[in-house]
Amino acid sequence: MPEIVISPASRGRFDDAQHTLSGGGDGRSCQCQWWMMTNAEFQRASHEERRALLREEVESGFPAPALIAYVDGEAAGWVRVGPRAAQVRIGRTRYIAGHTPEPLDDPDVWAVSCFVVRREHRGRGLNARLLAAAVDFAREQGARLVEAYPIDTTVGKKPANELYHGILSVFEAAGFHEVARPKPDRVIVALELDRNGR
Repeated sequence: MPEIVISPASRGRFDDAQHTLSGGGDGRSCQCQWWMMTNAEFQRASHEERRALLREEVESGFPAPALIAYVDGEAAGWVRVGPRAAQVRIGRTRYIAGHTPEPLDDPDVWAVSCFVVRREHRGRGLNARLLAAAVDFAREQGARLVEAYPIDTTVGKKPANELYHGILSVFEAAGFHEVARPKPDRVIVALELDRNGR
């Protein structure tokens, strides 16, 4: 059995973040900035500018902007988790903003918004492990509720690059419940946190 360790993407781990994000899909070009910028800002930003923004988040951000899963010491998976209000695109995404029951400016609502797993490490349940760690991390930082926007893969076939949102069944297995379904395959899920444990 491989050893899996999940750690915050904090100072000194930027190279690990880059290794994870370069393992397939859009992570390398996006640099996990999609949710952190308006659409106009994202379209204007070059790859190097997005990379610099992520470096700044990892090296100086508190709390860490994401968690990294290490498989036998190799950076293999990534999940962005943080205050929802800081992920500016969420509040500007109509299907989310128009259907979430939580006030968009509530600092106690956190969001799990992006997963990346390197190709060679897929199929090992890393998304579930990352999600569990993200929930624990949000609780430790004082979050009241964690929200997410997974894809229901039972509704039509989805290209792999769209699955960065996460898969509904993984969230359901972790105890999240559906609060809205703005589109047949797009779901808003939430998990209330007991700050003394689940």
